[in-house]
Amino acid sequence: MNPASADSSTPQTVNPKTIYDAIVVGSGATGGIAAKELSQRGLKVLVLEAGRDISPSDLANGPKEMAKRVYNLLTKEQGVQAQHPGYWKANPDLFTNEKQNPYSTPEGKPFTWVRGRQVGGKSLTWGGITLRLSDYEFKAASRDGHGMDWPISYDDLAPYYSQLEQFLQVRGDRNNLPQLPDGDYQLPPAELTPAEQVLKQLVEENYDDRELIISRGFSLHKPTPEQPWPPSSSQGAALKTAIDSGNVTLQSGAVVSHLIFDPETRKARGVAYVDRETKQPREVLAKTIFLCASAIESTRILLHSTEQHQPHGLANESDCLGRYLMDHVSTTQFFHWPDSPMAEQTQEMSGSHSFFLPCFVNLEEQTENFKRGYGLWGGVQRFDMPSLIKKVGKGAIGFLIAHGEVLPRAENRITLDSATDAWGIPIPHIDCAWSDNELNMLAHMHDQIEALVSLAGGQCLRLNELFHIPVLSEYVKRMEKTMSFSAPPGFYIHEVGGARMGSSPSNSVVNSHNQLWEAPNVFVTDGACWPSSGWQSPTLTEMAVTARACDFAAIALQQGKL
Repeated sequence: MNPASADSSTPQTVNPKTIYDAIVVGSGATGGIAAKELSQRGLKVLVLEAGRDISPSDLANGPKEMAKRVYNLLTKEQGVQAQHPGYWKANPDLFTNEKQNPYSTPEGKPFTWVRGRQVGGKSLTWGGITLRLSDYEFKAASRDGHGMDWPISYDDLAPYYSQLEQFLQVRGDRNNLPQLPDGDYQLPPAELTPAEQVLKQLVEENYDDRELIISRGFSLHKPTPEQPWPPSSSQGAALKTAIDSGNVTLQSGAVVSHLIFDPETRKARGVAYVDRETKQPREVLAKTIFLCASAIESTRILLHSTEQHQPHGLANESDCLGRYLMDHVSTTQFFHWPDSPMAEQTQEMSGSHSFFLPCFVNLEEQTENFKRGYGLWGGVQRFDMPSLIKKVGKGAIGFLIAHGEVLPRAENRITLDSATDAWGIPIPHIDCAWSDNELNMLAHMHDQIEALVSLAGGQCLRLNELFHIPVLSEYVKRMEKTMSFSAPPGFYIHEVGGARMGSSPSNSVVNSHNQLWEAPNVFVTDGACWPSSGWQSPTLTEMAVTARACDFAAIALQQGKL
């Protein structure tokens, strides 16, 4: 494969004797940023991706792809992921084969793990919302006493947020909200629809503690020969830039098993993986390693790198590895607004073309019967159906999705199962459930959503009450039953934790620069390193954390300190 091309389906041949400056595990949102930041500083980087390489044609989503979904459901190859609405909006080939990549959960404690194993990872199915975290999230433990603060603050990440927003060309407005810092936007914000403008006015006239703002992120992508990839994807931005540097080798089809440690220094000296096609074991060497495979995958790799499984492996003396798994607790409500203002046409629905009511509870003091808070994401006049399909009359159709911060708890954890995947690697066992804190937050979410819809003169309805859905009616009923009060953990695809960042080896897995306490040349920069979840969409912060860690690592490598 030509190193300058990310579109070939032919795997590269990696010389096992080469010692790279850095190995990056994962090619998605954080892996792409790691490859970009390190390669632009002149470092030689190997990117390992478990899935196949793809081309822009693999993003197609038409009748052929619908037939694939039906087949995948009948064969149970994607039964769990099909429960998520996002599965039906993208090519099913961008989701994993669950028979080849199983995981286990305790009886009665489901976890909806949505994965993408291909070059670009889940960046190819990312909704494209880019929200900064604030010190309300980074220092939440100091306010309410639960868990621990991040060992970094907003000021530590602010310059990296700005660099990313400029590089990615995200859209947004500046609203001067302390709980949602403004971004460094190079493009103008999108506009609210007529109905959303009225809803904004109603919110601001009737509530003193909240504001409705236009969302921040990416618009829908329209492919062109010059830009076939969405700019929100790794191939459309960071990974492309990294490969163009000439300093990156991309190896697809490399299913990482574990890290290899030096018996003398106890530092990591390389990565062991299994070839996806031949199922032959391989080893590659590097001075540093960046785990960017996603929260659960990176944690799984580290667990399989412990001394119970590998010679000279990690001791995990703090017993923090695998613990404190989180996702956003969420609920979804559709509604009909019969007397909404008219719109000339249905407008775009995307990461930048939608709205938010940023977190408005427990900010300055504890006021509710739950800790932390949540935000509301929504859209009105953003999607529609032909009149023959609609069960409701004139007016607007909208949705509101609440997603809130989940408290970090040690019992929400990832361990290794005795079962293995298609490559003989132990699979993760995911044990995660909502606590009373999340259940109390959910009750508050429902009350606030119903009050807001009622304020506008609307009515909360199920999809089957809004539309005639003859072919998929049973599926939609099951999906809405799953989402009726609370979606299960994992459903919001914002999982974080498992290898949390902290102030000492006794309370965490990595330090403030994302280095493993036990092996400082290993950096964990994806969602696995998060000590708490915040309420905001995590991807931008994961990329900012990655860029900051790469900055530190590049200097340390150049100074011979790693």
